Amino acid sequence: MQQGSFLFKSRGQGMTEYIIIVALIAVAAIGVYSLLGKTVRNQVSGIAHEVSGQNSSQQLNQARSAARRSGTVARQDVNLGNYDEATESGEN
Repeated sequence: MQQGSFLFKSRGQGMTEYIIIVALIAVAAIGVYSLLGKTVRNQVSGIAHEVSGQNSSQQLNQARSAARRSGTVARQDVNLGNYDEATESGEN
């Protein structure tokens, strides 16, 4: 009876570790997207305009501007107490 119980605990431990790793990856992806999301969206928009034969200078300029803002936000000392203020100042 103990051997079956050990097998169940081992499977449960493996699943718990897997869930923790997936959660950490999700948190990291959300952080990267919140920092670089606007830049990536503008670059993709510029590529779509170029592929369709249109001028994409406006989208590329917006991407450059968003990249500068994300660099400013990245250099700020952000913690849980001032996260909202820091990210809002970088968005505007």
